[in-house]
Amino acid sequence: MIRFRTLALVGALAVSAATARAHAYELGDLTIDHPWSRATPASAPVGAGYLVVTNRGKTDDRLVSGTSTVSTKVEIHDMAIVDGVMRMRALDQGIVVPAGGKIEFKPGGYHIMLIGLKQPIAKDSSFKGTLTFEKAGTIEIEYRVEGMGKAPAGHAGH
Repeated sequence: MIRFRTLALVGALAVSAATARAHAYELGDLTIDHPWSRATPASAPVGAGYLVVTNRGKTDDRLVSGTSTVSTKVEIHDMAIVDGVMRMRALDQGIVVPAGGKIEFKPGGYHIMLIGLKQPIAKDSSFKGTLTFEKAGTIEIEYRVEGMGKAPAGHAGH
């Protein structure tokens, strides 16, 4: 009986630790899953935010802007390799989140560019931001910060 209680307690702690790492936000038909960022060097002028936006609705929506407490400006960016050269560009019109679909913001692809960092982004910290969608409106989120070069636990590739 004691062994069963110990196993049950260990299992409950593991589930609660995983739940503490994963965080999601709801805004109308949209779900914003696990906003995160990477730590930056002390002198870095920019950082990036990553997340997944899922649209459960029947109409497209568009992420048009954002803010963060750690930067003076936020832009929505795309990164791609064109003719063997990595290119990054701001998406001035934002990005469409298709009805019944999702958009992944991840290293090497779409990302939230944090421009004019006010301070370094420190590992194991968090910071607040907002995302504004054309139809759903604005939501406040919190980015959790992973180590430099790391993807968040349980979210490799996101």
